[in-house]
Amino acid sequence: MKPLARLPLRRRTLMVGSLSGVAGAAVAQAPSTPAEATADGRVPVSLTVNGQAVALQLQPRESLLDVLRERLDLTGAKKGCDHGQCGACTVHLDGRRVASCLTLAVKTDGRTVTTIEGLAAPDGTLHPMQQAFVDHDALQCGYCTPGQVMAAVACVREGHATSEAQIREYMSGNLCRCGAYAAILRAIREAAPRMSAPQGGRHA
Repeated sequence: MKPLARLPLRRRTLMVGSLSGVAGAAVAQAPSTPAEATADGRVPVSLTVNGQAVALQLQPRESLLDVLRERLDLTGAKKGCDHGQCGACTVHLDGRRVASCLTLAVKTDGRTVTTIEGLAAPDGTLHPMQQAFVDHDALQCGYCTPGQVMAAVACVREGHATSEAQIREYMSGNLCRCGAYAAILRAIREAAPRMSAPQGGRHA
């Protein structure tokens, strides 16, 4: 067997070879387009939003936040940083809080989404957390408030509202540029025991 010829090692040769390998691996591992996708790449997605069944044709790259705001006209969730760092877009996915700007909408197929618009009772009665935010004036400009409320509800449900330190820790991902943190803390402490009682809302 003849020994393999030694190629001169140049930066360009090394880079091209490396990129070729990466590209090949990416192609090999890339998920195939779903069979049900339309000709333009849209994927049918069926989910439940605030108790209502919704059927959509979505591009795989669309975020849940954009779909909620631009397709469903649910503008409560706000686009703050669009990088999952401010919490303004917080919604609940199957009862768990998520940053909707980082959640691909196609991943919500068959799942349940709750936004701030779906938190109150059908008759308009505010959720205990919403009412506590009002009572304690836990908002100023209001831009971050929907995300704060959704995160606060999740904080209580997850059992992380047993102390002020714990609330601060588990609410740290939601930023308030107006600095209403003390009032938000008081609102959560007040709403927590109320949430344990039966509520009339759809998503108490």
